[in-house]
Amino acid sequence: MLRKGMFLADRYEIIEQIGTGGMSDVYKAKCHKLNRYVAIKVMKAEFSQDKNFVSKFIIEAQSAAGLTHPNVVSVYDVGDEDGIYYIVMELVEGITLKKYIEKKGSLTSKEAVSIAIQVAQGMEAAHSHHIVHRDIKPQNIIISKEGKVKVTDFGIARAASSQTISSSAMGSVHYISPEQARGGYSDEKSDIYSFGITLYEMLTGTVPFDGDSTVSVAVQHIQDEILPPSRMVDGIPISVDQIVMKCTQKKTERRYQSATELIADLKKSLVMPDVNFVQMAPTYDMPEDDALLDDVSASTGSNAKNRASAGKANAGRNASQNRAAEEDDFDDIEDIDDFDNIDDYDDYEAPKRGRNDDDDNEAGEKMDAVMKWVGLGIAALIIIITIFIVVKLMDVIGAASGTSDGGQVTQKAEVTTVDPATLVTVPSVTGLTEDAAKKALNAVNLGCKVSRQPSDTVAEGYVISQSQKENTKIAKNSTVTISVSSGSNATSMVNVVGKAEDEAVSAITGAGFASPVIDYDYSDKVEQGYVISQSPAANASVKSGDTIKIVVSRGKESKMVKVPNVVNMSENQARQTLDALGLNVVLSKTQVMSDKIPYGYVAAQNYSEGKEVAEGTTIELTMSIGLGVPTVTLPQTATPQTTVPAVTGN
Repeated sequence: MLRKGMFLADRYEIIEQIGTGGMSDVYKAKCHKLNRYVAIKVMKAEFSQDKNFVSKFIIEAQSAAGLTHPNVVSVYDVGDEDGIYYIVMELVEGITLKKYIEKKGSLTSKEAVSIAIQVAQGMEAAHSHHIVHRDIKPQNIIISKEGKVKVTDFGIARAASSQTISSSAMGSVHYISPEQARGGYSDEKSDIYSFGITLYEMLTGTVPFDGDSTVSVAVQHIQDEILPPSRMVDGIPISVDQIVMKCTQKKTERRYQSATELIADLKKSLVMPDVNFVQMAPTYDMPEDDALLDDVSASTGSNAKNRASAGKANAGRNASQNRAAEEDDFDDIEDIDDFDNIDDYDDYEAPKRGRNDDDDNEAGEKMDAVMKWVGLGIAALIIIITIFIVVKLMDVIGAASGTSDGGQVTQKAEVTTVDPATLVTVPSVTGLTEDAAKKALNAVNLGCKVSRQPSDTVAEGYVISQSQKENTKIAKNSTVTISVSSGSNATSMVNVVGKAEDEAVSAITGAGFASPVIDYDYSDKVEQGYVISQSPAANASVKSGDTIKIVVSRGKESKMVKVPNVVNMSENQARQTLDALGLNVVLSKTQVMSDKIPYGYVAAQNYSEGKEVAEGTTIELTMSIGLGVPTVTLPQTATPQTTVPAVTGN
């Protein structure tokens, strides 16, 4: 962990830590070369020994450095110092889209689309450089104080033209595309899917799929249909609803094929929100599928034919019931494909061809003619598909309507997603006791998952918040997570004054508190690197979320003093003058003869008069011996004292 006041590359001064992630920490720093504030993303120490990981970290910077766009966070520099690998980025003062959604609950359609357009423009810039973000989510979108939206954190972005990645462990599972969840190849259209989930969350305040584990959520992305946002929140225009549904199609070919196409529809929705102009992928040609089935030949007995007919008739009845329940909601939606493959078409067409001979002896000649050519193989296939459809999709897939004429089927394709009968309204449980909240949720066929957190405002055992907003509609048997207060966690503050910085931080976090904010100051009494003071004080009552600050000594502050002129002063006088200023004195081994400066007086000094030096600096003095040899008084010994006459220079 970098500390406040540290420098990287003798250029970037660390100010404070502003974020942390799975593989890196983010710091606010000041670039002294360009005199601006920046964000520095520093790889965590545990990853710096992995050469492959370091290589990917560098590739990330090189890829992102080529992006220059108002809706993309710029990358300025990359480097390493003493095993610390870092990327220098643009510092955006603002709030993440995730926190903005949490703060507002859900956004208006107009506001959500306005933000979405800027996000899509950032994606478009990245895609034009063949860079796939692969982790589009609200947490990676920043709204600046000026309202500018920027996409950040290309933590797993790679140049799409140079390599692929296994995405099964990448990104956030709530926003992951089906192909990423399967561990397959991901491209620009994977970003568009994640973008669609992000827009869904902006409009509804929640993600479409949730579960107890990442695996369960990933499976939902692969298998389950997304409930249109308009079913969750009233007032969402049909154009915006359809844009979300097109972005989140399971098959990549049915999504927007580029961010440019997506931006065009988003801008159009601002002008004519209630017009259904979104062009969904074309439907498969039904007669051709019918011909393909007719080409299959085999021999079969009447029992096999009867089983196939019965299975298809049951599927038809279920489809008709679902269609009737939802036809009012989808009268205006056209050109939307229900059938992703020929197997789906076979299941839905079956009821139009005829009925089971065992169930209805009055079946027409047309049915007999058709069934005569159906073989055992196709009958078995239809039974398997019918069972799968009935079991897996009975509650979530509607059917298509159509008419049969002379064996030729003309079918109008329409999409249905979820039977309204399967939806329930989420009750408000905030402020209730845990037991009361569970009963309220269970009463409307919703499950309950409890997470506990301390609170100084909500009494122990009462619900602080709930994952699904009240009065929203979700599927039956869904799970709602409630946060229940575990009471106040105020505890006594530990004493760290006089401890080394690392020891103090460990003591604070070990006592269950968050990492402290660290300031630095000079001290004449406390050794450098040790704690001078702390706030709150030792043994004070500290609540959860309180900010803890410690002040660490930089050591004794060095004062600057001006060197005085001590030439022509006696040694004692010079020492007293320099000592008074906190300067040390040492005599040079060299002495000089002078006809102007008497013996024993200062003839020269190594720092000139007026020079500013730090307190404690040593001043070297050169002494004069005058023009002759002075009388030397020898120390007393056992012999009588003898005076040696001075010898003149002559």
